[in-house]
Order: sequence, then structure tokens, then C-alpha cells
Amino acid sequence: MTLNDRERAVLAWLADRHDAMADLLAEIVAIDSGSRDKPGIDRVGAVLRRSLAGAGIPTRVIAHPDHGDNLLAELPGDAPGGHALLLGHMDTVFPAGTAAERPFRIADGVATGPGVADMKAGLVMNLFVAQAFAATGGAPMPLSLLCTGDEEIASPASRPVIEAAARGAALVLNAEPGRASGNVVTRRKGALFLRVAITGRAAHSGVEPGKGASAIDAMARKILKLHALQDLAAGTTVNVGLASGGVTVNTVAPQAGLEIDVRFRDHAAMRAVRQAIEAIVAEEEPAGTRARIVDDAGFLPLVESEAGQALFSLYAGCARDIGFAVEGEFTGGSADSGFTASVGAPTLCATGPVGGGAHTPEEYCRLDTMVPRAQAAALTILRAPSSRVPQTQVPLA
Repeated sequence: MTLNDRERAVLAWLADRHDAMADLLAEIVAIDSGSRDKPGIDRVGAVLRRSLAGAGIPTRVIAHPDHGDNLLAELPGDAPGGHALLLGHMDTVFPAGTAAERPFRIADGVATGPGVADMKAGLVMNLFVAQAFAATGGAPMPLSLLCTGDEEIASPASRPVIEAAARGAALVLNAEPGRASGNVVTRRKGALFLRVAITGRAAHSGVEPGKGASAIDAMARKILKLHALQDLAAGTTVNVGLASGGVTVNTVAPQAGLEIDVRFRDHAAMRAVRQAIEAIVAEEEPAGTRARIVDDAGFLPLVESEAGQALFSLYAGCARDIGFAVEGEFTGGSADSGFTASVGAPTLCATGPVGGGAHTPEEYCRLDTMVPRAQAAALTILRAPSSRVPQTQVPLA
């Protein structure tokens, strides 16, 4: 590995920070920060802000009245043009009380606890990358560090903040957990999460059934048609995961509802399946029933581009110089990296420390990967061209 003086200084600074990274990780894992727990998310943000302030890095809070506040830190850079964006989310999928029930623990170099890999370890790693530049003379290009508060519910409040931060970026590294294989993610499916409300007309099911219009009947017909949209060969999946309806067993159901999870590989598939779902929802069958989409959230897909492939090649070469091998993986899971890629920013995902078991009590993070993954991210920024990329936008629908 041939390093210049600047690279050696940054990597050496990070090499001594394993214990400090683990200490900060323990502190934020101990804070419940489920996606609907704004106070908890904001407490995590306060800890991160304190850590950045201690390194002399200014921060800005982008407040939201209902969701967790976003935290943005920015470092100036030497080169003009595009900037680097380090991205991560502070929220988890776990309810209040989980941090006390399953506290942060380390055994044989493996850390456990709610959100330890997804993605509090990635947040810690990103912070230390920024601190490494601050401590060794500054970043080679302008550097933005964004910590968001609602990724696990499809980023309804932070999406515009993420897109704004990514526009014009030379590169985006999203520190979702590295795969259990040690790989990063170069492609992700997009997702739609839709809630549909169906109304009918109530009637006594024994005395005057003909006067009713069953919302459950309508729901059942729609479910069959929705599931028929699934195309596994093309990578499009449609799953009605929740369904409910009715008021009593002897009443023709006046209301029903369902929730749909939709996944797709690219923007064309997203638009096609969305149009088909809207047509099914609009059908008034049987007569006297109606349906509408009442909640609509989702992620854009992370689709490989030439710029994204070049970023992966750069990162993989940096990883080799650090001492580990990495390949790119595809996953059906979705993330904020789809938003950054869709505005034209070269994006690489799952650059965080290696972990697994996300969203389960078995979630873990390999602490021995924290420093090497931080070093690989820092070296990628040091070696990246700083040219500004074109600004584009792909709409969700």
C-alpha cells in the first residue's frame, strides 16, 4: 500500500480510535430511538452533536415538529466542485424500553443491543471519519455529515433534506451496516408502502343482506388482483401484509382496510406497478363500495450507474489497501441511498461496520470492523475526484 502523507495521517488517527468508537456506540445504543420517538431520536442527536462540537466541528439542527430532528455537520474542503456526503439515520425499529431490556453488551468483540448495527455503528463511524479530517488538517473536498430521524418509516420528513444534501455531490457513502459477508451494497430495490381504506354500505346480514355492499367483499377481490401483479422474474413483489374489516359478524361490512408492501428494481417498474395498483383501488366492485389510498410512503431504488460503479471500484481499491476485500451486493431492502442516487449523486450503500440480524433481537455488530471501514471511507474521500455531478430528479410516482 502506497500512501501519501495526508492519507497516512488520517488513517493513523483512526487506527487509535477503536475504544472511543465503542464508547460512543454504547452511549447511543442505550437511548431508545424508535422512529415515532422524537424525544429519543433528538437525545441521540444531542450526543452526536456534543461529540462533533468536542472536535471543533460546527453542526446545524434541522428541526421538525413531529419527527426526529435532522443533524447536519459541514467541513470546508480544499478542492472546488462537488462535496462528499456521509449519510446515516438515528431512528430504529424498536419500541421504548428495548434499550433497558436488551442493553448494549460486548462479547468476544461482537456488540449487541437495539440498533447497534442498523445503524448506530454507522453513525459513529461517520462521525469519526469527519473528526479524523478535522484533526489532521481538513477535508480534501467539502464534507457534509447528515444524521436523519425517520428512515425506518421511509423518511417522510427527511427525504427533502437528504435530496438537498445530495445534489451536486461527488460521492455519497450511506453507512447502513456492511453485509454479514463484509460486502457493501451497490443496488437496492425501491419500495412503496400503501394503506387503502374501503367503504361499503351496512345492512343486517340475515334480514336485508341485499341492501348492503360489503367492504370485505371488495377488499378480497382487490387482494387477489393486487397479488396477481407480482412478477418474481422481473423483481416486482406485491404483498398485502395487513387486512381488516367489518363491525360485527351479522352486519354486512361497511368498512375495511389493507396495507400493501411493494418492491421493484428500477424506476420504470415502480411507475408501472404504481399505475396498476391505482387502477385496482379505483374499481368499484361490488357496486356500492369505494376505496382510496389514504397513506403513501416509499423509497426510490438504488440503481447502478456508471458513476456509482466507479465509486464502488474506488472504494474496493481503498479497502484492499486497508487490508480487506469487498464486493458489491444487491438487496431487496430499501434505504435512503435510493434518494441520493436518484438526484444524480454517485452513491454507495452499506459502508458501515459489518453486522447482521437487523430488526431482530439477534442484531449484532462486529467491532473489529469499525476502524477498517472508517479508514476505507476516509481513503475513498481522499482519493475521489471532486467534480460536481449533474443534478437530476426522479419522482416517486
